[in-house]
Parts: sequence; structure tokens; C-alpha cells
Amino acid sequence: MKPIVAIVGRPNVGKSTLFNNLVGDRIAIVDDTPGVTRDRLYRDAEWNGKEFVLVDTGGLEPRNKDFMMSKIKEQAEVAMNEADIILFIVDGRSGVNPLDDEIANILRKKLKPIIVCVNKVDDYKKQKDCIHDFWSLGFENVIAISAEHKVNLGDMLDIMVSTMETIEFPDEQEGVLKIAIIGRPNTGKSSLVNRFAGEERTIVSDIAGTTRDAIDTLIEYNDKKYVIIDTAGIRRKSRIEESLEYYSVLRAIKTIKRADICFLLIDGKDGLAEQDKKIAGIAAEENKPIIIVVNKWDLVEKKTNTMKDMTKSLYDQLPFLSYAPIEFISALTGQRTTKLLDTSDKIYIEYTKRISTGLLNTVLKDAIIMNNPPTRKGRVIKINYATQVSVAPPKFVMFCNYPELIHFSYVRYIENKFREAFGFEGTPIFISFENKNKEE
Repeated sequence: MKPIVAIVGRPNVGKSTLFNNLVGDRIAIVDDTPGVTRDRLYRDAEWNGKEFVLVDTGGLEPRNKDFMMSKIKEQAEVAMNEADIILFIVDGRSGVNPLDDEIANILRKKLKPIIVCVNKVDDYKKQKDCIHDFWSLGFENVIAISAEHKVNLGDMLDIMVSTMETIEFPDEQEGVLKIAIIGRPNTGKSSLVNRFAGEERTIVSDIAGTTRDAIDTLIEYNDKKYVIIDTAGIRRKSRIEESLEYYSVLRAIKTIKRADICFLLIDGKDGLAEQDKKIAGIAAEENKPIIIVVNKWDLVEKKTNTMKDMTKSLYDQLPFLSYAPIEFISALTGQRTTKLLDTSDKIYIEYTKRISTGLLNTVLKDAIIMNNPPTRKGRVIKINYATQVSVAPPKFVMFCNYPELIHFSYVRYIENKFREAFGFEGTPIFISFENKNKEE
């Protein structure tokens, strides 16, 4: 489990500058493939061999003091509940601000590791006296940095990594399928959890999740065990959930990373919302198998082809999830909910499926005969052979003479042929092209 590190602070203290400079320069990005979400507030990152998730809470543009006070305090509250370590950014030039004290009071109440980063300290010798005031906030770790000029960021990261090593994460259940129920508030996530944990299934135990606010429900169905991942924070209908996108995004990140399979829950009455797309994008970028679950289907007025029309609409709006099956359920009545567990078993088999090299190349050869790679720049592209290099998700490498000339549309053609031949329903698959000499 990767620790989540959240950057928190009042406006204009340099939160986003720190985030951008850390992910853009000083930290090796583990996976920064351009994805389907916009305005991503997080990155998988690594420092001195320790991987973590860095989350920015910037982007607030408060119109008045009341708005500023409430929203910043809410951000601190969520960071406190969801993050494993918090970088509390303050402004070394302006000194301790009353809002800094407010945020500190919130952060202090929960026993989370806090690192106070006194920003905008460009010249430590001249500005060292201004740092002393920030010890009054009552935290053990206080360090002077300059996010803009990248001063002392290495020392700050060293403190952060050493703090991570003191955090104990719960052991994950081995041999148990972990299912994350994700989606925006009020789509019926808690109802589905309760349905799974109801009388039709045997509740084995409630086990502690990754935070004090998280409860994982371990259930048994058809002699198989499943962990349903959800957080108490999502189940509670607090006003925090109704505000900025940041909250549900942060919770989704944490939940998705732990899961083997994701249920993207959509309100059948309201249809797909922008927040649904954002959460779906996070799951897709994490390369997780996904089932799109349309809930509250019992409340939808049915006409001819209602289900067919909804299916087409969802795939049109979520083109990056064209491989994901769509299930229509009612968590309230239990309609088709058990089918989700059966489908999960099948999809996880697809997610971990390995194709023999011989069979893979037979299908590839037939695909090439039907549709040769188009000649580009006067060069004839010849694909020699393919091999599967990993599972979960399945990844394939094709060896050819001019990999740089392969058009993305041909990659999509090969992917479609592989899906026709081998299935891979519900799971992303990845195909890359390498120079044939590289294998040699």
C-alpha cells in the first residue's frame, strides 16, 4: 500500500508551486502516462526508493472570508482523514496567519504525521528568524523551503520518507478478491454495501481498512470470500461530500489503489455526471478492471430499448471504458446484485489471463493477413512476432522493424483482434511495439 501525502495550507502559500516542482523535477514519476482525467491533483511518485501518492489541495479561489475559512478547513479535515502524511505549507515571509492556526488546530486533533514546510525562504541566513514563529503551531517537524527556487526540497523529502517508515499499514487479505465501490455521492454506494452484507450473504468479519475512517466488509458468497472496500467517510452524508471535487477524488484514489476490481456506480435516474467521468478516469489510469454499475434501475421509467439506449450513451461518454461490461441493478431491492459478484470472478480471470506465445502469434498472423500495417514514409512495416510480458493487466510487446511508424489506429485494430480471440472482458490490455533488435 502506497502512503498518501497531501499538501495542505491556506491560499497563496505556494502549495501548487511545490506540487508542480516536486512532480516535475525532484521526484521520479512512477507512472505519468497522459490519461483521461483533466486537472489531475495527484501523481504516483518515488523518492530514494520509497513510492507514495502526492496529492495537491490547491485550486481554491475563495470569494470571501467566510467561504475561505469554511473550504480551507474542510480541505484540512479531509486531508487529515484520508492522507497518511500531511505537508502543511505556510508562508515564511508573512509569518503565522490566523488561518494557519485554524488549520493547525484541525490537524492536531488527529494523530497524523505533520511536516510544517515554511515556504518562500529563499535565503535561510537572512530569513531564519522568521521560521521560529512557526514552532508555535505545535508540530515536531518544521523545515524551511523555497518551492519556487527548489531550496531544501531534498531535506524535506528525506524527512517525509523517514516518517513513512514509521507508519504501519494493515495486511491485505490473501486470496480474497478486493472490490472497490466507487462513484460520486448519493449514487447508492452504501446501499450496495449493505445489500452485499445482508442476510443473503455471510458476514465473516469487519476488518479495519487503511484509515480509522475506513471499514472493509469481508463477505462470503458461493463459498468464495470478497472484501468490499468503502469508507465511512463516503457512507456518511456530510456536507464535505457536497463541496469540491477534491474530496471524492482523494477517497477514490485511495480506494482504487487497493482494489482488484472496481464497481463504478452510476445513478440510473440522473445518468452520467462529470464527476463520474473523473472517477472513472482515475480507475482507468490505475489500470484496474471495471464494471459499470447502473443503480436505481427500478426507479427508471422504462420505454422501448431503454437499457440499450443507456448502454450506448454510457459507452459514447466513456470511450476509454469500451471494454467494461455494464450491469443494471437495484441495490435497494437486490435486483441483479449477486450477478455483480459472478461477473467479478470472470473479469478477474480475464485480468490475470496469460496467452501462450504460439497461440498469440497465430492470432497476430491472421490479423496481419487481413490488414497489413500501412506503409508510412515509404517504408514497409514488418511485424515479426509478439509475446505477453505480464498480467494484471495483460501487456503485450510486438517486435517489428519500424516501431516508431506504427499508427495508434493499428494498435487499436490489433487490440480488437486480441479481444475477439481471447476475451479480456472488463480489463484494460496494453500493446507496445519494440524494435526487433532490442529482443536480440
